[in-house]
Amino acid sequence: MKTEGTKIVNERGEEVLLRGMGLGGWMLQEGYMMRTGDVAGQQHVLRAKIQELVGPERTEEFYSAWLANHTRRIDIDSMAAWGFNSVRLAMHYNLYTLPVEQEPVKGQNTWLEKGFAMTDSLLAWCKANNMYLILDLHAAPGGQGNDLNISDRDPGKPSLWESEENQQKTVALWRKLADRYADEPWLGAYDIINEPNWGFTNPEDKNGCNEEQNAPLRKLMMDITKAIREVDQKHMIVIEGNCWGNNYRGVLPTWDDNTVLSFHKYWNYNDQAAIQGWLDHRDKYNVPVWLGETGENSNVWFTQAISLVERNGIGWCWWPLKKMGFNNPLEVKVDPGYQRILDYWKNKGPKPTATEAYQALMQQAENTKLENCIYHKDVVDAMFRQVQTTETKPFKTHQVAAGTTLKAVDYDLGRNGYAYFDKDTANYYISTGGPRTPWNKGHVYRNDGVDIEAGQSGFYVSSFEEGEWLQYTLDVPQKGTYNLVLQVSSDTQGGKVSLSNNGAVAAAAAVVPNTGGAQNWQAIRLAKVPLVQGQNVLRIKADGGSFNLDTIHFESAGKGKSTRQKTKR
Repeated sequence: MKTEGTKIVNERGEEVLLRGMGLGGWMLQEGYMMRTGDVAGQQHVLRAKIQELVGPERTEEFYSAWLANHTRRIDIDSMAAWGFNSVRLAMHYNLYTLPVEQEPVKGQNTWLEKGFAMTDSLLAWCKANNMYLILDLHAAPGGQGNDLNISDRDPGKPSLWESEENQQKTVALWRKLADRYADEPWLGAYDIINEPNWGFTNPEDKNGCNEEQNAPLRKLMMDITKAIREVDQKHMIVIEGNCWGNNYRGVLPTWDDNTVLSFHKYWNYNDQAAIQGWLDHRDKYNVPVWLGETGENSNVWFTQAISLVERNGIGWCWWPLKKMGFNNPLEVKVDPGYQRILDYWKNKGPKPTATEAYQALMQQAENTKLENCIYHKDVVDAMFRQVQTTETKPFKTHQVAAGTTLKAVDYDLGRNGYAYFDKDTANYYISTGGPRTPWNKGHVYRNDGVDIEAGQSGFYVSSFEEGEWLQYTLDVPQKGTYNLVLQVSSDTQGGKVSLSNNGAVAAAAAVVPNTGGAQNWQAIRLAKVPLVQGQNVLRIKADGGSFNLDTIHFESAGKGKSTRQKTKR
């Protein structure tokens, strides 16, 4: 790929709209991905805590297993099958070279084969799938910001900006990478410093959001570019501003004619105003812009954001592919033993033995394999199909006959207002200036606006509020009239539920009783609901109050005449 005016094109001159995914959590663990929170936000802190439990040799075993399992050929093959055409590798420098304080000879660089070999393998997997690999220096020597977790920075040591040695090592690393991959056509670009966030002229402006000059950032990126161009004149260079990639004051104009300007977008509105500044930069400086990192929100937000940038000719890269969390394509399951380690670190449980901790950590590394993860097809559907259409499709096949029971959480796939309707659908706290707002209050099972909780007998819809509804596409082999028995619970009065089928009222509103608790389930019956043979589109609506919904059971209430009998008559 290369730049051509404001566009990114391939070697045939065809425009490339990047649709990518970032491999966060593989080479660089962040605390929130590992569920360690403030106990161990940075990877080096987490590693030290693990070593206290199991010793240095077993800690090394765990990290070797983690790196071997987390991202493999099957992950890249799967991303290609889902529709992604690019991968952004979040690199930790310490897999490629020693920290400056560990160098045997001061000022020299010791190169480590581990990181380069991992990158070689990843590039081969991408190449086999015709996907572009974008190298992203996520953790630079010394750390590039005051948001410590994202770069594994140790504030007790000189940062990237406080150490000439760290800067020289950063420049040398990029020259080494560029020399290695100069002739690789599926190496898409070099994203040279991820999310710098530093107050250069005012230390109180910790993340550099008000910085006006950004001179050290511009200089270092120019030095990196010069080193890359000594060995590689072909590949695009991606630059990022201060303030997590978004403050370009003093950075522009660009200094290389094959440069892409990256911005990062989180938790704000998905309207034209949200990206207009980047479009202005694109036009003013005649340079492509790329949404280089975004995500960590709801399916509604995902569809909105992708629709917004694509209709403005901007490619994107999501974050991340997998973590211990539900709002990404793959969810890493939390091993019970690993949870006990977390509980111990957070003073909520006893200390596990070294053997128990080692077994739990190795199982957690095993859980990162794709085949052991939970695949969230709703997330992928929101990122690709829902961007193009408002049509809905079944989340699961529901073939209905007398005796069939559906789980309420298995409503259709599709946009809010089409497959379901929920009032709280995304987190816009950056735009609103208010608190972070959950869309799915239970943070489990699905990433839509619907609230879902984990119960004793599986997942259920919670906080089903007045005006909200859920849609289910049913396959009914035989026409008939059915009683629908809903398992509901509530700890308030005033709940009501009604039903429509194929757009027509099928059952009048029924009262949801106060059952005295969230999982004190009680059956209510919606009687004599007619279902036609073939496809039925059922909608269950909350007409009042707030309640929980677990299952929908179908009982025969007397069969209607078949289509064949009607034709004969």
